[in-house]
Order: sequence, then structure tokens, then C-alpha cells
Amino acid sequence: MPRPSSKRDPKSPAQPDVPAPARADAATTRATPPSAPRTFGSFSEIANFLWSVADLLRDYKQADYGKVILPLTVLRRLDCVLADTKAKVLARKEALKGQSPEIIDAALNKVTGVPFHNTSRLDFASMLGDPSHLGANLTSYIKAFSKEARDIFIEHFKFVDHISRLDSADLLYLVLQKFAAVDLHPNAVPNHVMGLVFEELIRRFAEQSNETAGEHFTPREVIRLMVDLLFDDDGDALRRPGIVRSLYDPACGTGGMLSVAEEYLRELNPDARLAVFGQELNPESYAICKSDMMLKGQNPSNIAFGNSFSDDGHIGQKFDYLLSNPPFGVEWKKVEKVIRDEHEQQGHSGRFGPGLPRISDGSLLFLLHKIAKMKPVARDGTGGSRLAIVFNGSPLFSGDAGSGESEIRRWVIENDWLEAIIGLPDQLFYNTGISTYIWVLTNRKPAKRRGKVQLINAVDLFVKMRKSLGNKRNELSPENIVEIVRLFGDFAAGDNSKIFDNEDFGFRRIVVERPLRLNFSLAPERIERLKESKAWLTPKRWNEDDWGNVQRQFLTEASKVESGGIWKNRDEFRSFLRDGIFGQDEYAPPAATVDAFVDALGERDERAEVCLDAKGQPEPDSDLRDYENVPLKEDIHTYVEREVLPHVPDARIDETKTKIGYEIPFTRHFYKYKPLRPLAEIEADIHTLEQQIQGMLGEVLG
Repeated sequence: MPRPSSKRDPKSPAQPDVPAPARADAATTRATPPSAPRTFGSFSEIANFLWSVADLLRDYKQADYGKVILPLTVLRRLDCVLADTKAKVLARKEALKGQSPEIIDAALNKVTGVPFHNTSRLDFASMLGDPSHLGANLTSYIKAFSKEARDIFIEHFKFVDHISRLDSADLLYLVLQKFAAVDLHPNAVPNHVMGLVFEELIRRFAEQSNETAGEHFTPREVIRLMVDLLFDDDGDALRRPGIVRSLYDPACGTGGMLSVAEEYLRELNPDARLAVFGQELNPESYAICKSDMMLKGQNPSNIAFGNSFSDDGHIGQKFDYLLSNPPFGVEWKKVEKVIRDEHEQQGHSGRFGPGLPRISDGSLLFLLHKIAKMKPVARDGTGGSRLAIVFNGSPLFSGDAGSGESEIRRWVIENDWLEAIIGLPDQLFYNTGISTYIWVLTNRKPAKRRGKVQLINAVDLFVKMRKSLGNKRNELSPENIVEIVRLFGDFAAGDNSKIFDNEDFGFRRIVVERPLRLNFSLAPERIERLKESKAWLTPKRWNEDDWGNVQRQFLTEASKVESGGIWKNRDEFRSFLRDGIFGQDEYAPPAATVDAFVDALGERDERAEVCLDAKGQPEPDSDLRDYENVPLKEDIHTYVEREVLPHVPDARIDETKTKIGYEIPFTRHFYKYKPLRPLAEIEADIHTLEQQIQGMLGEVLG
């Protein structure tokens, strides 16, 4: 039997929201009844089946496959979730006629048992039964959802536009039929499995669309490690009956971190409740996250849409736990004005008081934003928050002393908030192979950690994957996670764990000056150099004829100096020019012009006398200026006497320019020297290669 067309008969007006069997009265408009939906053995099988819809999307680019597959996956899931209560919802809606929308929404949500409902009589099966009106019926079905769910499809997935496109291309029936063929009811696909399906589909979508630089999908095992670190030491409190905690992710993506944290707490204590909050900028990711939270009984309004920096969706709110994997190395130019205004106008009363990172990398802005969301610690020691965040290597060391990055690190460490940094294996993320680090911060450090920072080297704690997924070739096994959390919990020094004082990461950046020493001459080559300098040009308030007379006078008098002369004292040479060359008549150039001539006629000479400034102090030579980073724990003068003066005895420190900086040289603290191979071994390898090359040449030459 040929597949019914999804195109609507132009003579037959759409009749949305009426079950297909009530209208279908001709064989040409009645579709083959759909068979029972399939169930699958694993989340990957479901994801593979749903992604196979891409084979039908002949009018779509690869980068746009997800714009159809992702919303329809969510829609099919909601359709299955609401199937058991559809008749009750329709009956309850009829009984509530005349009531306010708020009362109706609350009552219908109570019937469904989830924070959403749909008041359409249609479902996937009945829509497929009326292919002639499929586009209109599907649009009507979506609009019949409660507001939170409806906005997901219309405002963020923009799926109504794709319905029209698919319908025009005669693809809508085929695509919808494919989704109707899979059973996504919670009895067949539990919430945690559905979460895995979402994650796999969004990962494939990210690969196809060449995801924006820095936005790296977070593997579940990395999230699990972060959650374990976040909840470490809180096990007793989290096991209390009826405990309620809040968790926030300002770059929540598809909600993976929120989901894993919720699952973890449920495993730990089925009676506990974790209220999750998030914000996401990408419309598709936001839509998936919000729908996932709805399915799990969370309040969908806790997930905000927009930029966390310029449009904070949770202003004034504080959270027990904060978790995120923000974009790496992404510029924040689009929101620069908002952020700079808050930094300058609110200072430490706002989120960005300590400083601003370079415009090309906004990673540390997420850290500042999250710190502003931590709960304060009460006098009795209760309250407070803990956060975990994934960074690349840049936030560890980028920026010199006094820069925005350094000032942010200084503020965090001097406030004793930084608990630990864990270096992760490379090739751990799907879209990047770079090294990454988990930062753990809290404003309620236990006594043993106060004034301390722990660095954990976990770069070798991984297992190779049997099959690579994008750039992801390594993964953390459950045993790896247990070992990392053990290192964190033990808080002891060892091969892979180092304990430092906060001050160990601080330094004073000092300016080492050396005196300027010049000799001066009126030799022809130096005069030629003078003629090419700005000093030779006509000064302001002089006419060219008068200045020409001065130039000629200078050249005449300079030529009388035997061999150009040589002066090793700048003051003496300046006096000679002023009195012996230019004279004191009305055409004598101003002092600034004389000084410009002096500068143009000078050359560095280590044996010349030191040039003095107007106060009689040695003038520094900017070309010989150097910088030294002196550890905070060491006296500057002791350091200079040991490290500087033995090499440059005339050096001095300009203490007015000293700045305090902070950096975390993670790799250096775990560096292990590997001795070079013995020379004999290298020579043997070279000899072996030479023999192999000669053998191959022999084969070629016959």
C-alpha cells in the first residue's frame, strides 16, 4: 500500500484537535494503523534508531538534523508520559470550565503527576491516522501543552517552522511515523536512561553542527566525579530524612550536571530532595534541559533562558551547591558593556568586583558569578556553599601580576575559598583533546584545610575507550573516580597529591632597574642620525627660515669639533650644546629642543657616567629593565642580594612599581625529570635505521 501523502488537500479545511477516526471516511485519507511501538535494550540502541531519522531529511543540511530530531524526541517522550492520564485530563478540563487558567493548570498538573499537561485529544497515533491534516494537527497538538512545555517547542526549538518545512517537502508523515514507532514511556525508558538518550543525541548534533569553540559537552563520568567531590564530607547531612538542598549551574547546557547530581542524591537518600536551578544561552540546549527537568518532577521555571552575565535569571538567589562546565576560551565582547558597568559601578557589591579577565576568555567570569551565588556562613558555622567548575589550563596562570586574571586568583585564594584543583586526563571530552582541570571552592573549609590548597594530579587515572567518540579516547572508570575522591578526602601529601599554603601561589613582581649610561658625540654618523629624527624638524612657534638658520649654525659649529669629540657626562654635553653650539642669542632653541638633540646624539656606553634626572637621581635605562617574581614568603631585598646583585651590581628595585600576583603552576609541581637516553643507545638506533634505508634503496635500485 503506498504511503499516504502528508500534504493537505487544499479543498479540505484543517480540523485540528479532532481525533482522526471521527473524520477519516475514505481509504485515500486513512493511514495504515501504526503497529505497537518498539522497545530497545539500551540507550544507545534508542539513540541510533532516533538518529536514523536523518536518513529521511534529504532537504536538511547535516548541521540541522538535530533541529528536527531533538524536539521530536522530547515531544514523543512527553506524549508517552501523558498517555496514561490523557482521558482523565480531558474529563477534568471539561469539569473545570469557567475556572481561571491558574486553577485549571494546577488541577491538570495534579492529574498528570508531572508539572505539565496537554489538553488536545490528539496523540501520535491519532495524528498519523489523518495524514491529510498532519501538519495542522501537529501544530495544534503542540499548542495544547501547558505554557512551560509549549514554550519549549515554539519559542526555543522553533519547531512550528520545521513542521511547515517538513510538510511542504512531503516528509512529515515519514518522520513522525518513525518516532511513533519507538516506545519512550517511563515504564520502558526510565528517566535516567532517557537522560542518556538526550545526551547521546545532543552530542551527535554538536558534532554535526561543528559546535562553537569552547562549548564542550561534559561526559557523564566527569560529571559524576564533580558531584562526588561536591558532596564529599556532606554525606551525613545529605542522609537526613527529608533533607532539601539546592544546586545551580549557570551554563547548564542540556542539564547533564543537574540530572547526575539529582540521581546521586536520590541514590544516597531516597527521601532527600535536590532542587535544581540553571541557565542556558543556546535555545536547543535550553529546550532539552527544561523538558528533561519537567519529566523528572523539577520546577521548569527554575531553568532560565539567556546569558547568565547580562541577564541573570536568578538574581539575588543563593545555592548550597554550584556546578558547571562553562565554555573554554570564549570571548565576552557581546556583553562587555554590561559586565564593565557592573564592575565599575558596583565593585565588590556586584559579581565582578575583583577584576575582569581579558576579553578573549570569559572563563573566570563564570567563577565570579558562581561565587556571588554562594550562601553566607552563619556565626554558628552553618550555611555556606561548595562549587566545582571545569576549566582548561588558562585560568591557572594567564595574566601578569595586576591583571584581571591574577587579581581574581588573588581574591579567591586570599579569601581562603580554593580547596583543590584536580588535573584530569586529556582526550576526555568529545569536542576537544586539551587538558582540563576541576576547581573546587567553598566558603566553609574544614579546619584541616584552612589556609591550604590541594593539587591532585589525576592525568594518568583513566582507561582507554574501546571506540573513540569524537575527540574522546579516554574515560574515567568507577575505580578512577573512587581513587580521585579518596585523594581529595584524605587531604594528604603524596605522589599525586600536593598540599600548599595559600601564600605559596603568591608572588611580588618587582621591577629591576639599571642606570642609564650614555656617551655623546658630534661625529658625522651621529649628526646624520640626528637629521632623521624628530628633533631636526621645525619646532612649534618657529618659522622655517629662522629654524634653518639654527640648523646651519649647529652644523657649522659641530664641524669645528675635532673628530666629533666624545662626552661621557650628559650634563656636560648638554651645557656644551647650549652654550658652545647654539649660543644665547634670540635664535637659541628652547631647552626641550636642546634635550632632543642630546638624546639623538647619545649612545649606550657601560663605561660612561650615570645619567641623572632633574632630582639628581639615577635615570633608569628602559632597555635594560627587567622583572623578577619573588615568592610572597621571601623578603624582596634578600632575594635581590642573592639572585640579582651578583650579576648586575648597579641594579636597584623601584618599589613603587611592585605588584602582587597569583598563579598556580600546576604542571611544574608534578614534573618528573626523565633522563636522556644514553648516547650509545641513540647511535645504535641510528645505525639500525641506516641499515634499513640501505636495504630499501637496494630493493629500489635492483
